[in-house]
Amino acid sequence: MSASVPLKIAGIGCGGRTRTYMGLASRLPAQFQLVGAADPVPARLDLLEKECGYPAGFRRFSSDKELLDADKFADIVIIGTQDAGHAAPCLTAMEKGYDIVLEKPIATSLEDIRRIHDTARRLGRKVLVCHVLRYTPFFRKAREIVASGVLGDIVALRATEGVEPWHQSHSYVRGHWAVTGKGSPMIIAKSCHDLDIILWLMNDSCERVSSFGSLRYFRPEQAPLGATLRCTDGCPHVGKCFYDAHRYLGDQRKWLGLVFDAAETASDDEIRQWLATGPWGRCVYHCDNDAVDRQVVSMEFSRGATAVLTMTAFSQGRDLEIFGTLGVLRGGEAIKRDTGADIIVQPHGGKAERINVEFPEGGYAGHGGGDAGFVSALYDEMRCASPDDMTSSISVSVESHYIGFAAEESRRTGRTIALGGKSSPG
Repeated sequence: MSASVPLKIAGIGCGGRTRTYMGLASRLPAQFQLVGAADPVPARLDLLEKECGYPAGFRRFSSDKELLDADKFADIVIIGTQDAGHAAPCLTAMEKGYDIVLEKPIATSLEDIRRIHDTARRLGRKVLVCHVLRYTPFFRKAREIVASGVLGDIVALRATEGVEPWHQSHSYVRGHWAVTGKGSPMIIAKSCHDLDIILWLMNDSCERVSSFGSLRYFRPEQAPLGATLRCTDGCPHVGKCFYDAHRYLGDQRKWLGLVFDAAETASDDEIRQWLATGPWGRCVYHCDNDAVDRQVVSMEFSRGATAVLTMTAFSQGRDLEIFGTLGVLRGGEAIKRDTGADIIVQPHGGKAERINVEFPEGGYAGHGGGDAGFVSALYDEMRCASPDDMTSSISVSVESHYIGFAAEESRRTGRTIALGGKSSPG
């Protein structure tokens, strides 16, 4: 394909992630042409057209089936449906001849993950998983430092993902990922990003996994005295509770656009009515959630190094420490807050180096510029000679999912799970 020919993109599932990627792609008209999208809610298609400023001729479909039944009209399909809806359209789209941009997680079961991987390999399709942290300036710089050898041999890594309390309540207590049986375990749904980055930095295969965690806080017994089942039911803690749903009318209004199609135009009274009847108006202590609110994953790698990931609702942002035989790298939210530097490299017995990186604008702030970096790299990724040359191809991305499912098995059973290098659990 000539470098001067834009790649045609269609979207399936027009929620926040697809709108983000297509909106960023619309700023690169020399590389991408946005040609259609599918969603059962017309208002979401309207938002997509508004955000991206599509030209005439953009094709609208009411379902993934309708889009995939049509003659092939794009090069790439972005699949941004809810987690449980990834596998079926992905498999069909590959058979139809499309290359894929696949929102993480790949799928909600190991069986479907293997089917997608095997189908992509059989057909030679490019499936780029949206592990956008690989495209952030921060993690690219960290990997560059590791590869330079300045830290020596890596012996241990420690990473933290602070989900942030309100984000936890919005997505994993009240929201789409609250009930793991309807999607993925939280360590997959939220932190396959982080497991993928750990693999990328360690540049080694994981041999064994153990994990601990549970749902501790967002439970009925933690509810303050007199709390009602919904924040809109005259709860005496309105205005005082951190998780008061009325905050969607104020300082947390930005979250509405991710779940309420009329968020931009709705009046306050309409939002109150929406809260009074929908999931996001429920008391966080009286929901049907079973997603964990903290989990620790311990990993042992084939060359003997270890890594630990802590995912917790009760912190914000990502932090990283890498321990080597010649020095230590520390970086992330805590280091930035305390020192002003994004990364500090401390040689053993030597002078520390403070490093700052620039973050591109666009996309979800918690991805540290990764959304913009991902879309900027997408054209070259999709023009690689082989899927094996891609930064986050399906063949690479399955490994973090294997670790995540092994971690969930360990959490539930109390056993250490052997992976056998680049093989899956079980």
